[in-house]
Amino acid sequence: MQLLEERIKATGKVCAGDVLKVNGFLNHQIDVPFVCLLGKEFHRLYKDCDVNKILTIEASGIGVACLTAQFFNCPVLFAKKAVTSNMGAGVYTAPVHSYTHGIDGTVYVEKQFLTDTDRVLIIDDFLATGSALLSLIELCHQAHATVVGCGSVIEKAYQTGGRAIRDRGIRVESLARIQAMSVENGITFCQ
Repeated sequence: MQLLEERIKATGKVCAGDVLKVNGFLNHQIDVPFVCLLGKEFHRLYKDCDVNKILTIEASGIGVACLTAQFFNCPVLFAKKAVTSNMGAGVYTAPVHSYTHGIDGTVYVEKQFLTDTDRVLIIDDFLATGSALLSLIELCHQAHATVVGCGSVIEKAYQTGGRAIRDRGIRVESLARIQAMSVENGITFCQ
């Protein structure tokens, strides 16, 4: 998506540790009209898949997921990274590794909100190693829900995540795919 690539080049910042900061429109401050365009594009890509639920992980994926869900007219379910006092007893769990934070954890979804009748589109902001998406796929498998595909706003195509998910036979659509990235040389997008 050329509009997204242009926005990343104009406002994104490559940082040490293979981190791309897009805090001005996606990860800290959300440019709602712009992210609505991203949601509309995800809808165009998956509109024929009978999506009835969008699943994401807290926190950065929630904004994109919500602005995508409006086009599918369906709810958004987000996997929580901690058990809370208001969470029901029946939960699905999956391990997850946070690339950005460098920590391992567990994600949780209440069983009542993810069932075998769901046709799930998984949405997240970044796809790098694939840990977050693979955790969400695992939650869907536990619930016997159908994963129609995964959508990432930005994929670091030089890392293993996208390939690992596609190798499982799961459709992945990324709106911007980065071929290479460094502090010195900036960003090169896949063609």
